[in-house]
Amino acid sequence: MGYWYLICWLQIYTNDCKFVKNYKTRNMKKIVLLLTVFLSMSNLHAQTTTADIVKDWERAKAFTKEYLDAMPESGYSFKPTKEMRSFSGQVLHLSDAIYGFVGSATDEKPPVGFGDLEKSGDENKASVTAKVMASYDFAINAIKKYPNAKLSEAIKLFGQFDMNREQVLNKCFEHQTHHRAQTTVYLRLVGATPPAEKLF
Repeated sequence: MGYWYLICWLQIYTNDCKFVKNYKTRNMKKIVLLLTVFLSMSNLHAQTTTADIVKDWERAKAFTKEYLDAMPESGYSFKPTKEMRSFSGQVLHLSDAIYGFVGSATDEKPPVGFGDLEKSGDENKASVTAKVMASYDFAINAIKKYPNAKLSEAIKLFGQFDMNREQVLNKCFEHQTHHRAQTTVYLRLVGATPPAEKLF
């Protein structure tokens, strides 16, 4: 019964009231066409633009800066356990990854070698903060000037992972979120208050 209602609705929509006699012929073409258009539209979604991506990265930069500000100077060398990275190590690792992922996604050459920031062992609050902010600026500027049309282009990330350029940027965003979130515990353990959530 539902099929007949659909046919009736489609025929009324196409202003053809003779469907009872004729739907199997020329009217079926209209029905198939309308169904094709309808199904195609239902699968469409708005294409992500670099402007949309940049907004998220600008928010992430501001949020990360709040974490860096919240940690006192003495906490930059803090490790919850000896096996873990220090607070400074976490945020410098986050920054190394931003350079690596975003550089690969946009073909923009990073100003530092992959992994060099964390290897530096820097634990000075002002210096670490500047390095982390510079990595976000690199990402924002590289994404801003990257063509929207190339976001769907397939690449092999780090010579191993097949994905398109937008997916690489999404993976990088996920990674920086993951490591920033880990530092919430560091802040609590040194008696500092983590920043409030910043979803928008």
